[in-house]
Amino acid sequence: MASFVNNLLILFIVFQNICLGFRSPLSVFKRYRDTTRSLSSECLGSDRPVISLGLSDFVLDIRMPGVTPKQSDTYLCMSVPLPVDDEAYVVDFKPHASMDIVHHMLLFGCNEPSSTENYWDCDEGTCKDKSNILYAWARNAPPTRLPKGVGFRVGGETGVRFFVLQVHYGDISAFRDKHKDCSGVTLHLTHQKQPLIAGMYLMMSANTVIPPGKKVVDADIACHYKRFPMHLFAYRVHTHRLGKVVSGYRVRNGQWTLIGRQSPQLPQAFYPVEHPIDVSYDDILAARCVFSGEGRTTETHIGGTANDEMCNFYIMYYMEAKHAVSYMTCTQNANPEMFRNIPQEANIPIPVKSDMLKMTHGHHEETKDTDKSSSLQQAKNEEEEILDQYFHIEEAVEWPGLDLKLGQVSGLALDPENNLVIFHRGDHVWDENSFDSKFVYQQRGLGPIEQNTILVLNPSNAKLLLSMGKSLFYLPHGLSIDKNGNYWVTDVALHQVFKLGADDKKPLLILGVALQPGSGKNHFCQPTDVAVDPITGSIYVSDGYCNSRIVQFSPNGLYVMQWGEETSSGRARPGQFHIPHSLALIPDFSQLCVADRENGRIQCFRLETGEFIREIKHKSFGRELFAVSYVPGGLLFAVNGMPYPGEAEPVQGFVMNFSTGEIIDTFIPLRKRFEMPHDVVASEDKTVFVGDVHARAVWKFASTEESETIVEARLKNNSESTDPVKKQEKHLVQRASTGVSFVLITTLLIIPVVVLLTILVFIRWRKTPVYGADGEHKLDLSSGRILGRLRGKGGGGLNLGNFFASHKGYSRKGFDRLSTEGSDQEKDDGTDSEEECSAPPPPPALHHPQMSR
Repeated sequence: MASFVNNLLILFIVFQNICLGFRSPLSVFKRYRDTTRSLSSECLGSDRPVISLGLSDFVLDIRMPGVTPKQSDTYLCMSVPLPVDDEAYVVDFKPHASMDIVHHMLLFGCNEPSSTENYWDCDEGTCKDKSNILYAWARNAPPTRLPKGVGFRVGGETGVRFFVLQVHYGDISAFRDKHKDCSGVTLHLTHQKQPLIAGMYLMMSANTVIPPGKKVVDADIACHYKRFPMHLFAYRVHTHRLGKVVSGYRVRNGQWTLIGRQSPQLPQAFYPVEHPIDVSYDDILAARCVFSGEGRTTETHIGGTANDEMCNFYIMYYMEAKHAVSYMTCTQNANPEMFRNIPQEANIPIPVKSDMLKMTHGHHEETKDTDKSSSLQQAKNEEEEILDQYFHIEEAVEWPGLDLKLGQVSGLALDPENNLVIFHRGDHVWDENSFDSKFVYQQRGLGPIEQNTILVLNPSNAKLLLSMGKSLFYLPHGLSIDKNGNYWVTDVALHQVFKLGADDKKPLLILGVALQPGSGKNHFCQPTDVAVDPITGSIYVSDGYCNSRIVQFSPNGLYVMQWGEETSSGRARPGQFHIPHSLALIPDFSQLCVADRENGRIQCFRLETGEFIREIKHKSFGRELFAVSYVPGGLLFAVNGMPYPGEAEPVQGFVMNFSTGEIIDTFIPLRKRFEMPHDVVASEDKTVFVGDVHARAVWKFASTEESETIVEARLKNNSESTDPVKKQEKHLVQRASTGVSFVLITTLLIIPVVVLLTILVFIRWRKTPVYGADGEHKLDLSSGRILGRLRGKGGGGLNLGNFFASHKGYSRKGFDRLSTEGSDQEKDDGTDSEEECSAPPPPPALHHPQMSR
């Protein structure tokens, strides 16, 4: 009988070790804890950032590492790496914050955070690359709950390798006791593929103007939806202080269905959509923000300061995994007439109690004069919430303009009607024979270009609308268009700047002396670009290849001032240039930004004084940055040059947040390739054009929701009703759940059968007289050695209770699933996560046998 018990124990221990031998998800987190920041002893949260919930699920705790903000309206950021390399899904969020301490929290997903410190001031930015908002929490707001079977996809090839937590501490009176705060959020993640993927859709007005004193001003946004069906489950509204109500709708066959409606002066979190809403191909998504200009003495524009406004409606949705898109944007009004039929509720402000208004704005209404800098900073951070998210540019492959027969394309601009204007060199080429050592043009004998050098195209179909500029120029370079539709161009061979009317054959104004390079008030030396202030009419010229300066003129062409100098040896200092190549005038902020080409950077200056404000420089720019363009609302576009031999930075386009300088997105063409992209221009609907001087081509790029022609074609040819999609999604969720349940039940049923059969075999074997007493004695010795190895001792009895209790994962409640609600209180005993789940070592086994212009 004793031998039988020993045999049974051996089977039990072997079975236990087999189970322990299965690799837990935490085995991939080895040394993860060593690389994470330790929390303050005053924090009540978990000091184990990663907690296993079984074979496929785990919890990630993201907390501020014990901070004490020094002033009100402080924004602090911290990052946590995703502890796995392969793809995972965020399926639930649990906030840990008090409304008495935290104004709001935002959780971003990105590839690289802006800092590697334990925490940092969010003035430095959140992420170095593009980022997505995954979660938002604000005072009194309910937590965001994802529907079953829905998850945010992270890790793998998604580009989300880090989570960045941003916490806004509004009123710091709660920190009078100098305590440390560990607010944050706990994520529940799983490796199980989710049949439905969550994403974000941002609707944003870019050109609204609120007249001073006007009681009611509407900002309307509408876009046709051209993708596979999506299902909406949460929304969020956002304006600054003039916003009264924001409403979002789905419009189908003329019927308006409310997605969500809220006062932007209430906590700006994601609120659940009350009734399930699906959006199908060719539906319209529409939103309206209602503002009041009362109390203002000047016009209010969309922008990033506290005195500006914003109109944003966020939608959280899910789609089938095979069609999933993580973010989409809408920044235009595709059908203004339709808003005549908008439900009346969209025009009725939602009343907000004064105490709630005070709380929402951080308890500082009574001190807005003294806290103006704080208000500006808050507005800046609010802008970052929008401009750093949900933006992706792709080539519009259906655009026929790429096939135009052009000369070297040197300049691009958009006229007041948003038509594309191209400035090219016809049959003239800038090469090593064009100038002598004193920058005098050497090919005057060729005469001026005989082709029309200025072409006006329809931006949608590239149809030629107007052509001009014949027999006027030798080597065209820069182009801009003022608010009245006049063309301003530079010619590097003539060393001149020209103002041309659209209907005039002769220039309206000429600056510089023809074919005479110089550095005085009336001369230029290969001027590169020109910009005109839409408010004052002042003219700014970047001069140029052989001068290193910016020259300002009055609207009628009189010299006003200049600034800049040649780059000295070593690192280029502020205000120094090595070919100021392109200009972007930012009237919203009274700044002029310059693409400092050979220094590979952007420099921004104050318009009125030429005072240096800041530099924008990224490693991914490489050594050369050719052109820069600004879009009202806070977006900056740029293109760089080809990498030098041995350098890796590719030639590409960039989208940046103007306020922070952070790169939101990069883009390259799908047809042909960039050779020397020379100029870039973007419209307010985020359509981007890039002209290449070597490829002699112009590409059109658009935000992703406008360039899915393949998806559109497939949808048109294979349209599906909403009901089958819902049934399919329900089937996918049930199938995933059923599959897991089937495997688990089958395993649990098979194990007892295998154990029972093994016991019967041993009983049969025990009754066989072949073994006798010697065999029984050998078995006892063998089992003693095995159990000794398991205990780390030479022999003796085995206490099963002590054996299991010695393992960290032991629970007298059996194999109960660890609750996410209690996981943040779990304490770590200091054992390595890999050792924690590994089986003891088995017994030894046998081994088997260029030129740039």
